[in-house]
Amino acid sequence: MKKKIHILPFFASFTLICLFHFTNVSLTYSLRPQKQRKLLGYKEKFPSVEDLVNLPSLTFQNPDSEVCNYTGVFCWSAPDNSFIQTISRIDLNNGDIAGNLVEELGLLTDMSFFHINSNRFCGRVPKGLKKLKLLYELDLSNNRLAGRFPSLVLDLPELKYLDLRFNEFKGKVPRELFDKNLDAIFINNNKFAFELPENFGNSLVSVIVLANNKFHGCLPASLGNMLKTLNEVILANNGLHSCLPKEIGLLKNLKVFDASYNKMVGGLPDAIGEMKSLDHLDVSHNMFSGTIPHRLCLLPNLQNFSFAYNFITGETPECLRSHLQCKMFLSKPKVDCKAFNCHNPSPPSVSPPLPPPPPLYSPPLPLLSPPPPPPLVYSPHPPTPSSSHPPPVYSPPPPLPSPSPLPPTIHSPPSPPPSPHPPPPFPSPPLPPPWPPPSHLLPLLSPPSPPPTPSPSRPPPPPPPTLVYNGPFPPIIGAPYASPPPPQFYY
Repeated sequence: MKKKIHILPFFASFTLICLFHFTNVSLTYSLRPQKQRKLLGYKEKFPSVEDLVNLPSLTFQNPDSEVCNYTGVFCWSAPDNSFIQTISRIDLNNGDIAGNLVEELGLLTDMSFFHINSNRFCGRVPKGLKKLKLLYELDLSNNRLAGRFPSLVLDLPELKYLDLRFNEFKGKVPRELFDKNLDAIFINNNKFAFELPENFGNSLVSVIVLANNKFHGCLPASLGNMLKTLNEVILANNGLHSCLPKEIGLLKNLKVFDASYNKMVGGLPDAIGEMKSLDHLDVSHNMFSGTIPHRLCLLPNLQNFSFAYNFITGETPECLRSHLQCKMFLSKPKVDCKAFNCHNPSPPSVSPPLPPPPPLYSPPLPLLSPPPPPPLVYSPHPPTPSSSHPPPVYSPPPPLPSPSPLPPTIHSPPSPPPSPHPPPPFPSPPLPPPWPPPSHLLPLLSPPSPPPTPSPSRPPPPPPPTLVYNGPFPPIIGAPYASPPPPQFYY
């Protein structure tokens, strides 16, 4: 007979175990949202909690610490539980922080302000930010963020302030952005390129800045639909190419309108004269033509109006000066131009002449003024006695004096006496004079040579033997330097 197996206790035990397990799991999941929102004490569930937000001043090194004391982190009571503190705001403007924005930022579901402008964050905007359903202001400006337009902002129901300016976003802007209930849109100084959609005027913003992008096409006539809220619109430095719609006159509350540096054409519509709150109007650097509307310069609050670099042919007197200003100016006494002493010019002062530039080469002093010619030395006899003396009658003639030593010739330097050993060559001077010296000055400029031994009966020296110096000799006549050629050397 088979033994009966009692399975009832087995099923009872299994049921109790499952009930205890699911109860524990349910309790764990019911406590997790509060721990996530408070960002405290859940290290066992998120081992990498210290990398939750990759910011230098917002690193959770100790999960059990009070993060509400961190720099740039502000806490407030949770919307659904006033007994716990959650992060409601992060403000790290001008922090000079570099890095990427991580996906875990989406865990801060109670955050309403996220400002990180003027840092060095790069990369793309994490999609986890779309979980921040209470986010009211998003300021990512002046960073190095790139990629397409972060469409996640369209999923943030409470967002009112969007600032993406001065980044490197590119591509198209979704048309749904202008259907969103925003108060301010700043997307200037990026690389967006698209045509403004027709629903552009559906936006309820008070300020919209699209400058310094690559927008093109028409300025939609739906712009007039923003008459209740729009205060400032800046479209400068894009590629808009159309006429200015007359619906612009409906913007009674508009204070600033800047469409400069575009390709707008046509005339300025007369409806601009209806913009009673307009303070700043800039349509310069376009292709507008025609004349300025009469009522434009009569606007009561207009302070700045620029229409330079267009093809506008004339302006009304109201745009130059108001009637009251002209009347006040003309009521002043007549200006006396002589009172300025502008018609009594003093004699021009004569500046001393500049000294002549120094010569490139100053010749030696003997070359500037040649000395007087030397006395004749060719006559070996004394001069004939004067006729005033009595003639030597009955007396013998006086003895002839011994011949004087022959002086050096004036046409060429004399040859030195024979020497057993040749002396070293005489170097030439470093710089030649500006003109060749006269031939009679050559002996004066050359080094002195020893005179020959006086010998009255000795014949002139024999011709020199064969030269030892075989190098080239400079010319004697017409030489461009003052020194004579080097002496001739003999054995």
